[in-house]
Amino acid sequence: MGELLGIFISDGGVPKHSIESVKIDFEGLVGDNQHDKKHHGGVMRAVCVLEKEVLDKIQNEGHPIYPGSTGENLLVSGFDLSIGSNFSVGEVELEVMSAATPCKTISKSFTNGNFNRLSHKKHPSDTRWYCRVIKPGNIRISS
Repeated sequence: MGELLGIFISDGGVPKHSIESVKIDFEGLVGDNQHDKKHHGGVMRAVCVLEKEVLDKIQNEGHPIYPGSTGENLLVSGFDLSIGSNFSVGEVELEVMSAATPCKTISKSFTNGNFNRLSHKKHPSDTRWYCRVIKPGNIRISS
């Protein structure tokens, strides 16, 4: 059974800040924005997801990564995040569409600015995932 551990939004850029609840529509989290619409956002990249296990692994390597610092919208644990898989968070159903390619805007989350540490091509088990929204709705962090 998967668990939602964090919800993050920003007006654009990183880090994204933590919130307790949000409405998610087909375009993503209401109130979230991206500066670079060519590479981020849109229906096929509506929600960016990072697994807590990946965050912990990278932190344990000594990188200054923290929740929201790499532009993820959701921090989760226990879901199948393979491409094509569907999973539910609260009322929302998501489908994993693709790996989120890292870019220099998240370099402060990594020792020596090595943002490629989160590259699916270089580290297939350590990545963020873009999801499309199958069923919109509301989500909330459990207390």
